[in-house]
Amino acid sequence: MGFEKVTFTNSQGKQLAARLEIPNNQDAHSYAIFAHCFTCNKNFSAVRNISRALVSKGIAVLRFDFTGLGESEGDFEETNFSSNVSDLIQAAKFLEGNYKAPSLLVGHSLGGAAVIYAASELESIVAVATIGAPSSPSHVQHLFKSSVDEIKETGKAKVNIGGRDFTIKKDFLDDIESKPMKGILKNMRKPFLVIHSPQDTIVGIENAKELYQFAHHPKSFVSIDKADHLLMNSEDSNYVGNVIAGWAERYLSIPKREVLKTSHQVAVSIGNEGFTSEIVSGNHLLIADEPTDFGGNDFGPSPYDYLASGLGACTAMTLRMYATRKKWDLQKVIVHVDHGKDHAPDSENASSKGEKIDTFKREIELFGELDEKQRMRLLEIADKCPVHKTLSSGAVIITELI
Repeated sequence: MGFEKVTFTNSQGKQLAARLEIPNNQDAHSYAIFAHCFTCNKNFSAVRNISRALVSKGIAVLRFDFTGLGESEGDFEETNFSSNVSDLIQAAKFLEGNYKAPSLLVGHSLGGAAVIYAASELESIVAVATIGAPSSPSHVQHLFKSSVDEIKETGKAKVNIGGRDFTIKKDFLDDIESKPMKGILKNMRKPFLVIHSPQDTIVGIENAKELYQFAHHPKSFVSIDKADHLLMNSEDSNYVGNVIAGWAERYLSIPKREVLKTSHQVAVSIGNEGFTSEIVSGNHLLIADEPTDFGGNDFGPSPYDYLASGLGACTAMTLRMYATRKKWDLQKVIVHVDHGKDHAPDSENASSKGEKIDTFKREIELFGELDEKQRMRLLEIADKCPVHKTLSSGAVIITELI
């Protein structure tokens, strides 16, 4: 997975810090924006895990810090729910202007409520997913319930949320109380996924019921049993990410790729741009490419990487086969391979370019209860793997046009 650290400007001219994560083995077919929970930030563990699950399915994800949080500029006490929605809209404009308009919004907790509001204003959004979201933005008041009276009387108060102090102003309370969710959802008319834990003690499960009831079909609900509100268990957040990715594929515009077919052992196809190549071998689909510094996209191993991989795999399999037949305690084999161009050992003119030959340097790790004699014998057997013999003896290549 690749990433870029980017910034964009909010409606007040403040710079918001963001991280754009992109697939490392293909061009992103869609872009998504992730809205984090109240007073959290873009680097929160659940945000990272869910984003990476989406990226693994070809969806680029922009996750950013709302105004006044994390690495973003601005004063948190001057923000409110409406400013969060505005930040999301500015994030969408940034993607549209510099990459591609987002088609998926994902929001956690109050960020879930924010993406619902933002989706109603963004035509490019085709699907919305919420995680542990409240059915009304005003639900967040319970986090500083003991200070509500003080806020209303004095105009603001300092509250402690998650071990950190934040100043909440009366404008914030007025704003969230003026945002009814029911009407927004009824008019959204976009595919909607509600994910919630029955054991959520911060935002009760009844919120999920209300969100689902407010929305029009197509709508879906997924229960993440035993998960806490913040998805602190990585298994929960990884699961949520995979669920969202699978659900969203039904609604996102994903280009259909023509499946390469062949009656031969291997077939390789390349288009008219770059070096990215599709490989089919039996039931297996692979990608080959060149590194970015060679003009490629680095979406897959290079041809020589595959050649080195073939040597490493064949070596490991040969050792496994031999040790099994001998009933030796070989628990695991790791083969490290590097390919390069070196001068031939018997070259008299080391400065001559013509004297360089392809060289594979192989290092083998053996694990298990093996004595020195067994280890030396396995080292000898490594040279007997079929790919080793092919590379050492050379091969005949016959080529014809069809």
